[in-house]
Amino acid sequence: MMAITCKHIQHPFAPVWDESSRALVLGTFPSVQSRANAFYYGHPQNRFWRVLSMLFGQALPESTEQKIALLKQHHIALWDVLAACDISGSADATIRNPVANDIPTLLARTPDMRVFANGKAAAMLYRCHIEPVCGVPVHSLPSTSPANAAWTLPRLLQTWQPLLDCAQPNS
Repeated sequence: MMAITCKHIQHPFAPVWDESSRALVLGTFPSVQSRANAFYYGHPQNRFWRVLSMLFGQALPESTEQKIALLKQHHIALWDVLAACDISGSADATIRNPVANDIPTLLARTPDMRVFANGKAAAMLYRCHIEPVCGVPVHSLPSTSPANAAWTLPRLLQTWQPLLDCAQPNS
């Protein structure tokens, strides 16, 4: 059996957030491709941006600026549970020595914000490291990762509908 080599990595970019955010979507930690692109959900096979654009009936954003505009238009904050960890590649299952982001401070600045986790690993890490500090529960959504191939795009869209309840476009 071959040993997994993990490297300690710091989260390389800031959250997308402003005072009007009503929903916080959390991943676990940026993938290799996201780290290379310096923005969230950078793997071309990840369905996160497709799910959001389809939920809100908008064109698929391509540039980082378009992605940020989509999030802000619909009052969605985006971050990851972890600020640092030991990880091999992009595999959540290899995460060791997790260090949580300061999500409680962000939630304290926007007390009505609902929290959503993109996948079971993000939900579990949030429940272990964040929820005991802030008391804000997390709604676990199925991962948009290409590794979660059992979830088709139509199933993801249906299950991600609760995001619409709190993320409304600007008037």
